[in-house]
Amino acid sequence: MSTELSPELAAELDAALNADMDELDTEPAHNKLTPREKRDLQKSQLRPLANRRPELYEEDEFSSDEYERMLELYNGTLASIEEGEIVKAHVLEIRENLVVLDIGFKSEGTIPLEEFKDMPDLKPGDAVEVLLEHLEDSEGSVVLSKKKADFMRVWERIRVAYESDMPVEGTLVKKIKGGVVVDLMGVDAFLPGSQIALRRVPNIDELLGHKYEFKIIKLNKRRRNIVVSRRVILETERAGKREKLMKELAKDQVRKGVVKNITDFGAFIDLGGVDGLLHITDMSWGRISHPSEMVQIGMELEIKVLDIDWERERISLGLKQLQSYPWKDVAAKYPVGTRVNGKVVSITNYGAFIELEPGIEGLVHISEMSWTRNVRHPSKIVSIGEAIEAVVLKVDETEEKISLGMKQTEQDPWVILPLKYPVGTRINGKVRNLTSFGAFVEIEPGIDGLIHISDMSWTKRVQHPSEVVKKGDAVDVVILNIDS
Repeated sequence: MSTELSPELAAELDAALNADMDELDTEPAHNKLTPREKRDLQKSQLRPLANRRPELYEEDEFSSDEYERMLELYNGTLASIEEGEIVKAHVLEIRENLVVLDIGFKSEGTIPLEEFKDMPDLKPGDAVEVLLEHLEDSEGSVVLSKKKADFMRVWERIRVAYESDMPVEGTLVKKIKGGVVVDLMGVDAFLPGSQIALRRVPNIDELLGHKYEFKIIKLNKRRRNIVVSRRVILETERAGKREKLMKELAKDQVRKGVVKNITDFGAFIDLGGVDGLLHITDMSWGRISHPSEMVQIGMELEIKVLDIDWERERISLGLKQLQSYPWKDVAAKYPVGTRVNGKVVSITNYGAFIELEPGIEGLVHISEMSWTRNVRHPSKIVSIGEAIEAVVLKVDETEEKISLGMKQTEQDPWVILPLKYPVGTRINGKVRNLTSFGAFVEIEPGIDGLIHISDMSWTKRVQHPSEVVKKGDAVDVVILNIDS
């Protein structure tokens, strides 16, 4: 009779002998069985199969050697595997959150579906490599892990990269406390916040999902701890570019650069591995509120090197220095007496600054704002952004100053006042204010005249103006003198 077993018979033998294999394995080596005793033991082990499938089992049909052969064939169906090894498994079933795997052992194993996130097209029948952690757990199932297998498979590559100081490529996955998780060859590594870039990164979220090269700066296999740095690579690159740039860069040189970062006080320009600062005051001859009005991140600029300090690693750059100096020949452009138009760009306690053109501003002093009004603050007359007309009063090219006047755009009412109100003219006015020496009476809007206390009565000795008039009274007066 042939001793070849069909797959069906092998499966049945597997099911029948599962319960008794442990007893067979633990049989003392020194216990010598007689052929009959050995055959009886083999029959007892195969009897569960006979109870379920009698057509596959006839007690007197097989000899002792044939039983031995069948047991050898059954044992051969079990894979020779050991705990701690990476083994090949086949996907039997994919459930909602589990993957059922067969590794050729008498029981199956499961792995959480999330460990197969790098295999979105996984399906039954696919072969995968997993780590055999334990042959059996408390429930008799094989304990498997794909994540640990992936870790062990790439660990050697990671170790070699660490020991040889070679860069490795990784992807920034998610932000955590103190730094970022980096996907490094399928395993997680930690990138401290201080090692992301040469300078502090204002928005780490913008970097997530991007691939970069990293250096492994710490490795602990027992704790599965991998710490990486991008800054180390950037510093090495910067050192090489800095050395090259030191030989090329010179003061007053005009070079191209790319805007790398923008702050409130200026913009950092990448000159090709080394950054220079373009200060807000060197962006334009005109007045700007924020650097973003002039530049944007990623913009390419042509700039001038103003100063270099290699010891402090500072390079000062200028943009306005490539434009013509606006104050050159300004006296000829804005001669005294010229009427000009401009925009109010700043207001102080003593006046308002008017922009005539980018880079050129003039000051309207508070005393030059009105002929008749007593201006307490310039904001009572003008506001930021307002367009006004003024007259050039004085130009100083050396000090870069232009004095302007607003009231000069109108005729001085004091010039025509003597003609309008000759001495002896009788008028009616309202008392606006009282002092110890007299009362001020409004002649017309913005122009007051003084009634001295000695001119209030011919007959009465007036101690205080309030004895004769009160604030707000309408009084008849005569013009005695006008000093224009």
